[in-house]
Amino acid sequence: MSLSPQFLDELRARTSLSALIGKTVKLTRAGREMKGCCPFHNEKTPSFYVNDDKGFYHCFGCSAHGDAIRWMTDQRGLPFMDAVKELAAAAGLEVPAPDRRAAERQERAKGLHDAMQAASDWFEAQLGGLDGADAQVLLKKRGLTAVTAKAFNLGYAPDSRVKLRQHLKDYGDAALIEAGLLIKVEDKEPYDRFRGRLMIPIRDPRGRVIAFGGRVIGDGEPKYLNSPDTPLFDKGRTLFNLDRAAPAARKANRVLVVEGYMDVIALAQAGIAEAVAPLGTALTEAQLERLWRMVPVPLLCFDGDAAGQKAALRAAHRALPLLAPGRSLAFVTLPEGQDPDDAVRTRGRDAFEAILQRSEPLVDRLWTAELAAEPLDTPEQRAGLKRRLAELAGIIADPAVKYEYGQEFRRRFDAHFAPAPRQFQRRQSGEKWKPPPAPVTPDAKAVRAAGIDRVLAKAVLAGLIRHPAEIARHVEVLGSLRMADGALGRLFEAVVDLALEDRALDSDRLVSILARSGFEAVSSDLLRADTMPYSFTRAGGDPVRAHVDLDEAIAIMVAQPEVEQELAHATAALQAGFTEEAFERQVALVKEQQALRDRLANLCQAAEDARQFGSEDD
Repeated sequence: MSLSPQFLDELRARTSLSALIGKTVKLTRAGREMKGCCPFHNEKTPSFYVNDDKGFYHCFGCSAHGDAIRWMTDQRGLPFMDAVKELAAAAGLEVPAPDRRAAERQERAKGLHDAMQAASDWFEAQLGGLDGADAQVLLKKRGLTAVTAKAFNLGYAPDSRVKLRQHLKDYGDAALIEAGLLIKVEDKEPYDRFRGRLMIPIRDPRGRVIAFGGRVIGDGEPKYLNSPDTPLFDKGRTLFNLDRAAPAARKANRVLVVEGYMDVIALAQAGIAEAVAPLGTALTEAQLERLWRMVPVPLLCFDGDAAGQKAALRAAHRALPLLAPGRSLAFVTLPEGQDPDDAVRTRGRDAFEAILQRSEPLVDRLWTAELAAEPLDTPEQRAGLKRRLAELAGIIADPAVKYEYGQEFRRRFDAHFAPAPRQFQRRQSGEKWKPPPAPVTPDAKAVRAAGIDRVLAKAVLAGLIRHPAEIARHVEVLGSLRMADGALGRLFEAVVDLALEDRALDSDRLVSILARSGFEAVSSDLLRADTMPYSFTRAGGDPVRAHVDLDEAIAIMVAQPEVEQELAHATAALQAGFTEEAFERQVALVKEQQALRDRLANLCQAAEDARQFGSEDD
């Protein structure tokens, strides 16, 4: 029976997932979700979450994941239709009666499944006979045992155009053609598609044979021949070994994606059962979605040659629009010229596991690829890199992930091209810090005279008090700016002086010393958490986030006076006499001014998001 997607969506919408699961699992409120101990594996600390708004459950311990229907089939063990009927009765819905065409399609599919299973059985029998001797030699050469061949139901298609057709004649030529087992060309007699090949059954998630992959014995092209797309088989939505890998992945909490059948089979023989492979095509969006239903971060372990690494990069780009919080990819780089089959056979499982432990996150693979894409010797080339990184981040649909990638790429770019850190001359005990000399050119003096944003300056100063170790990194640029006059300016000089005097000074000691020096009131006012909307001004925040955000705030504070001053000059020039060049200059500066404001707003928003998430976790 075929049910429409609309009916199934309505059924899920009318089902309270937490109420359904709560009948057998004790759940407690955790922010917007419910949590409890996972029923799919033994655990003492709850890692199983139920989200009613999104209609799914997920275990961060074993990666069990699904909706209400999946709960009934996986946890209750009901057949799909029985699960649907029980949920529909509870929701007050009537299950649609099967229509004639749907029943006919289901019956035809059943016949095709039977034909595919019969073909698989026959191929397997041929492998054990005289005709399969060459295929058996190939298996031994590849180091595959008889036990492994049996586990994957490997077979052999004799080099004949009619033997399979004759054996399956009771199914009829039309069904065998529709199943992809026979080839029909114009008005000629149909003939066997697979001839003289090692046969590898491809199964659906329920373990039913839906297609075959055939490897040539000896020389010949193509090396691998797959079934065509059929009513049972959609190449772009199927993963080889998914039926066996899914339960193994749940136990191992990982899934490996390799390039070929033999990679999967060799890994399984070595005891790594959680491997799947696409079927001769680049990894598709549908295949990625299947992988993410098993684990949050699948491991891509493609061949170590140039083609394999290009395929891995294509998969990285294909995944970008689909990324979401907690959902990504990781990449394993094999020694050059080796595939997983070679690596696990020649090095052994332990050595292969060691390679897997050195996997790199998606962001690292993208950064490395773009860094090596072209020379970076000129400003134009570096600007090109910055543009490409921004474009990659822009592909991501999820706004939170997009923001984080943009921030991460900008941080890496700045760090990679930053000048070498200055060596500060050690001062004698008691010697006070002095800012660098004042600018000497008229333009530089004008910029400095324009001053800086006092509110932002207060936030930066609060951040420096919270994180004194950051002061030495920024002392030159901070000293070259005109900090606010009065108490704020004197406090700035005192903070810098104390931090450079004692590089091991932490925030608490710095605050104590400032209090004894007469700065208690102004420093206390700066450190009030409710007055500063930034991560680096809050006590107890993420130090990595504070480090990155403080860098960004100082960069904005440095840039603002110059942009404001140049914009004032451009506006005055335009008022004195309109020219296209002056107008374009003013427009460009207004955009740059807005970009700085947007960057500052992003800092505030990121801090607010972190605060909200932190409070929910608490």
